[in-house]
Amino acid sequence: MMQSSTRPLISALFLLFTIICIGTVGYIVIEGWSFIDSLYMVIITITTTGFKEMHPLSKGGELFTILLLASSFAVVLYVAGVGIQILIESKIFKRKRMENRIRKLENHYIVCGYGRMGTHICEELLHAGADFVVVENNSANHPKLDAAGYLYDTGDASQDETLERVGIKKAKGLVAVLPTDPENVFTTLTAKYLNPKIFVVARAIEEETVPKLKKAGADRVINPYELGGVRMASLLLRPGVADFIEIVSANKNIDLQIEEFVVKKGSKMHKKKLSELPIRTEFNAIVVSVQDNEKGAFVYNPKGDAVIEEGYTLIVIGEPKNLEKLKDY
Repeated sequence: MMQSSTRPLISALFLLFTIICIGTVGYIVIEGWSFIDSLYMVIITITTTGFKEMHPLSKGGELFTILLLASSFAVVLYVAGVGIQILIESKIFKRKRMENRIRKLENHYIVCGYGRMGTHICEELLHAGADFVVVENNSANHPKLDAAGYLYDTGDASQDETLERVGIKKAKGLVAVLPTDPENVFTTLTAKYLNPKIFVVARAIEEETVPKLKKAGADRVINPYELGGVRMASLLLRPGVADFIEIVSANKNIDLQIEEFVVKKGSKMHKKKLSELPIRTEFNAIVVSVQDNEKGAFVYNPKGDAVIEEGYTLIVIGEPKNLEKLKDY
């Protein structure tokens, strides 16, 4: 598509080059000027710079200049028009290609808002290798999204049609970190209306917004100030523990990760006790907790006689490569 759209520009540039060559040869033949003087005259004529002629023109030279100016001016306008058209078409083509990629997403995450927090969320999702799309209607942030190479939609995250465009019904999760609490509440409400099963994490700037977000359907509500306060207190009281949790949860610096996964149908873990599974011996992993998703209760530090079943959620610490194998066990 882009190749075919550049053909008129290439043709126009070739025509302009031809006019420059003809004009240069014309001045050499008509006026008897040198090559450099003739080329200089052609350039100042085409660009209409208004510089003085190199030498006085004959009547034939004046007529030739008029014809050269008229033809070259038309070609220059055409080149400029084609160039602008290609620029516009390239942006439209890029946007359509992005929309096609967004439509193909499944089990992805939707990040509503690309402010300071949204930027860090996207970096973490990218680091984890997760598919995601950003919804950001602030045009000032679009160049940043383009530079990062992220998929994004420019619509309003609280509108049905915007969330439908980014695949809300096929998405795995959504995070609402828009500038204001009302926007986050309404976006959460809209997301849960369109897909009741989607997991929603929302930010609350004001404390009184927390219950509103929960009523709107948010599965988790984060207050940045409260979270930051807890984190800072943990660093003061238990710096080693806080650093270990951050390193493990963020999968940085060491080859260790904390992961959660649902026991698949047909898994060898089904109806087996933890003590019967080679989680420690073969996968060198530690089971931190087991959750029966139907009952919704976590069992922390489960004992060896705890029975694992299909559909249970396990939270495990171990090396990433071993955790991937354990998921498929």
